[in-house]
Amino acid sequence: MSRDSGSQKGQVVSSLGKNQWQISCAVDLTSSGPRVTEVIPAGAPVSGVTSLGDDVFVVRDDNRPQVEVYDAVRFTLQHRLFVPGLVSSLGLAACASNKCLYAADYSNDRVHRVELSVSNAVTRWSVGRHPAGLAVNIAKNVLVVMEHKRTLQEFTTHGALLQTIQLKPHTQNPTSAIQLSNGQFVMSHSGTRQHRVCLLDVKGAVVGSYGDIRGSDLTKMSDPSGLAVDQDENILVADQSNNRLLVLDRSLTGAREMPLSVDGGLSRPFSLWYDTSRGRLYVGECCGRVIIIDHLKDFTSFQVAPRK
Repeated sequence: MSRDSGSQKGQVVSSLGKNQWQISCAVDLTSSGPRVTEVIPAGAPVSGVTSLGDDVFVVRDDNRPQVEVYDAVRFTLQHRLFVPGLVSSLGLAACASNKCLYAADYSNDRVHRVELSVSNAVTRWSVGRHPAGLAVNIAKNVLVVMEHKRTLQEFTTHGALLQTIQLKPHTQNPTSAIQLSNGQFVMSHSGTRQHRVCLLDVKGAVVGSYGDIRGSDLTKMSDPSGLAVDQDENILVADQSNNRLLVLDRSLTGAREMPLSVDGGLSRPFSLWYDTSRGRLYVGECCGRVIIIDHLKDFTSFQVAPRK
């Protein structure tokens, strides 16, 4: 959800003029096709969602030191993980290799690490000002984006700082960042001038971008926030204030809206998590719902059928 804060479906838009992003759109709208299968009912705004095995983790922007744990089969609330000292989390990520959960604390400038074991032991470490999002990279380290100082920091699973990358001054209010297999970073940010998704090299220099000033057509975004990638590294963006999801190619040269049929339509989507093992997408909204989409083999399957 932004702290400062009617499109043409099926149309491809390119930022390279006449060049277009060609994608096959054959979609099976039977039970095996992409479909909204569940909606976790609304509560406080969802600021982070992730999953591991048969557990779905949801953190809400309600100043409560807890993470909700749902059953990934029936989507019923199982219990709550108590995270002492957690005030306002805008990022959540799970790591199967290290068997833990990470939560970025925007208010306290910390990352909290929860052992996913019988003890659920919690440790924490300090990061830069206002951590606004985090992710686990291919090395199983924790990537944290800091809104206030415009930096990316990489930590080991126990909080040892590996590197700090200073972002350029024009990348105002970075919200989320993920790392691609080639080492480059994808980052969303929005400010007084630009609402963009940027492609950064390993030193933080912008080598590509999509979007510009705030807008609602397919060449623009408004408060882009959560990011996710599929196995082909197509990029999904929660275009928060436009109430839509946009699919970008990995070079950020074209965008398509992912049409999503859900009661009431999307309402300020903020956080995203794609579970490749299940072909399942989780969308956390500022209105407090979590929308679950199954049978989504990749983000180029655009027609997502409604819930039966």
